[in-house]
Amino acid sequence: MKTLQILFTVSMVAWFITEILYKNILKSGEKDKKDKDRSTLNILWMAIPGSIISAVAASYLTRIPISDEAGIYYIGVACIWIGIVLRFIIIRSLGKYFTVDVTIREDHKIKREGFYRYIRHPSYAFSLLTSLGLGLYLNNWLSLCLVFTVPFMAFLYRIKVEEKALIEQFGEEYLEYRRKTKKLIPFVY
Repeated sequence: MKTLQILFTVSMVAWFITEILYKNILKSGEKDKKDKDRSTLNILWMAIPGSIISAVAASYLTRIPISDEAGIYYIGVACIWIGIVLRFIIIRSLGKYFTVDVTIREDHKIKREGFYRYIRHPSYAFSLLTSLGLGLYLNNWLSLCLVFTVPFMAFLYRIKVEEKALIEQFGEEYLEYRRKTKKLIPFVY
């Protein structure tokens, strides 16, 4: 169990460091259309850490276990790492088009390859997978609800804002892409 706790701590540190680096490095530039964000970045930066703190507190204050099996902790850590790694891969695949604030770059194009073939917002999906992993690791239903639902709602708002900006920029081209893909879960939602 000690090894699992170390792995969990390393996972959380990696998650925080990557998100802080993304926030500080991947901002929009001077030439970008950056008036579209509608405070979604600020909302996410309140929702996600707030939900993590609330979930951890709930796990100490209540006992509502998801499972009595030790495997839940390993599944949780695995989801955290899969979410971190795949989010990194998605961000790298978007290259210069990925910004932490809702922005349209000067020569922006709609990406349709890789995960984008199936879902429009894989970066958010994998961020939510990381949150799900934390909830599973905490092995508490209330913690799971807090750490997943709050960011999910914040991401839904951001998706609404982002898709409005993409429709304004690309019109029918984006609407056609939207008809052929799901928001966050391939073939489902």
